[in-house]
Amino acid sequence: MSTDWKLPWKAHCRCGAVEMTVSAPPLLTMACHCRGCQRMSASAYSCSMAVPQDGFAVDGPARDKRQSEDNDGYTHNFCPQCHSWIFTEFPAEMGFINLRATMLDDPSWFAPFVETQTTEKLAFAETGAPISYERFPEMGDYPGLIQRFSEEGAKPA
Repeated sequence: MSTDWKLPWKAHCRCGAVEMTVSAPPLLTMACHCRGCQRMSASAYSCSMAVPQDGFAVDGPARDKRQSEDNDGYTHNFCPQCHSWIFTEFPAEMGFINLRATMLDDPSWFAPFVETQTTEKLAFAETGAPISYERFPEMGDYPGLIQRFSEEGAKPA
């Protein structure tokens, strides 16, 4: 499967101080329209990919970390130099991190497969994602979404 994905990938923050390596295919690609992502990304939505924890490595200076505002166990990671929002960690039992897709050295292939929080979507914002949720998918939806993404989702050319 790694051959299809042309792994590993390198990713960097804006200034290049933090380097990330992705060595496992993403489970899912997403665009989130929530107000928190709008504010943190200074955009209409954030683009991210769920990457298995064991397929993700980080090198560089210690990152600035901030707990999510909802106290839901998520930790946002930022470059301590350029302050780019680079990825979000979830509780270990979830088994993945959300890497901001634009951190990839070559994000040209990225397309969100799922968009979330569309009730907070700005009127002009269109992602092209084939699957939309007004909020977040139910936990029971994820196995099917991951399977569909593996069959239908965008991959590097």
